[in-house]
Amino acid sequence: MSGKPDLKLFFCLFVVAVVWGTTYLGIRIAVETMQPWYITSLRQGLAALIVLGILGYKKQLAWIGWENFKLQFIPAVLMIVMANGFTTIAEQSVPSGLTSILSALSPLVVFMGSIVAGQQKASLKGFVGVLLGFLGVVFIFRDGLGDILDPNYKTGILFLSIAILSWSIGTLYTKRHNHKSNNIALNLFYQFSIAAIIQYILALVINPDVDFSAWSGRSIAATLYLSVFGSVAAFFCYHYALKRVTAIQVSVLNYINTAIAVFLGWLLLDEVITFDFIIATLLIILGVFITNYKKSRT
Repeated sequence: MSGKPDLKLFFCLFVVAVVWGTTYLGIRIAVETMQPWYITSLRQGLAALIVLGILGYKKQLAWIGWENFKLQFIPAVLMIVMANGFTTIAEQSVPSGLTSILSALSPLVVFMGSIVAGQQKASLKGFVGVLLGFLGVVFIFRDGLGDILDPNYKTGILFLSIAILSWSIGTLYTKRHNHKSNNIALNLFYQFSIAAIIQYILALVINPDVDFSAWSGRSIAATLYLSVFGSVAAFFCYHYALKRVTAIQVSVLNYINTAIAVFLGWLLLDEVITFDFIIATLLIILGVFITNYKKSRT
């Protein structure tokens, strides 16, 4: 008999796909009046406080030991400080559409990295699924691909490249080591706390003289959204999913993130959705399905 579907896993994958699809818009709004490192330090600091409250309520707050602390320090630096931080900086100058298409390179990097690291075997199904999804993303922004060569985006694209590489390495590292600790909330508390401290120090060094009165309510609200949903909810679901499926199966959700980012642009910013977008969305869904499809066992 086939096993029962893991509804909690499906829900977590759904949250990752949808919520992180909205963060491009959230970051874009936040950087309108706020400095990037202050955004990220506030985002992770508030996330740490929220998780602290949850741990306190459940009476699960505890020291994790130096060995586990080191295991949490590495993904905190790679996935939160560098990937999240540099993406936020990049969105000051790089359009959100271009940010989406470049960020969609991460499943390809994770796919190749997981094979090199021996976390999964090379398969035609996996390659076709990843490639179809990426082609869907490219199809959405094919008219804007020339922007990659725009010299005005040179620095932003460099930051995004570092962010993509950092996120991919962090994903593979987490997949390899997350079985060593089952308390996701406790691990995330330490990751958010580590990242918040590092990012706040960077904020003070890079932007020592900040006019906080210039921060708009719109940008502050976006930062709060990024903290509660983009960090606490999505990261918890991401780590839960990584414990149960392969790194590449989770990472291909980046393609759905891109489609959602475009949809929100249509819904909130009056951007036009074309027939190309519909075709691209179908390619993305097909790519995600092929990558994640498994025959049921009887």
